[in-house]
Amino acid sequence: IEEGRDAVRGLRSTSGNTDDLETAFTRAGQEFGNEQVKDVRVIVEGTPRQLHPIIRDEAYRIGREALANAFRHSHANKIELELEYSPKHLRILVRDDGAGIDPEVLHSGRDGHWGLAGMRERAENIGARLKVWSRANAGTEVELVIPSQVAFVARPRSATLSASTEKKELP
Repeated sequence: IEEGRDAVRGLRSTSGNTDDLETAFTRAGQEFGNEQVKDVRVIVEGTPRQLHPIIRDEAYRIGREALANAFRHSHANKIELELEYSPKHLRILVRDDGAGIDPEVLHSGRDGHWGLAGMRERAENIGARLKVWSRANAGTEVELVIPSQVAFVARPRSATLSASTEKKELP
């Protein structure tokens, strides 16, 4: 229940733009913030584009879980989340300079916890690729890549193109 409430809270945007992942992730970082993490950044590369609502929600949930894990488990001083809007994909990268993830946990997950397994399932369900890199005392990176044709709402055709393809009634 708490996870559901947190997700709804994170999806709300004061600007009214439900596609604003930057705002949602910034808010999540503030929510998780603790005294140990000295530097939290959300970096946006490229021009934000409108996302399919279901993809936006799943991308947010995966990114939020990666942020939560970094704050709760990494003992990091610095956490960064990069949002990259490119013609080929939407990419979300969460990086920390913390303790890293135990290789066994990275491979099989932690008993009674669904974080990594849930992130992998969500990514697979939306046709995305999720990769997790981690080394002891060298931090962790979680990368989600969603192909553009899956992530983004198609751009409207130009007015001239749509005008030339309108239906015409026969006399």
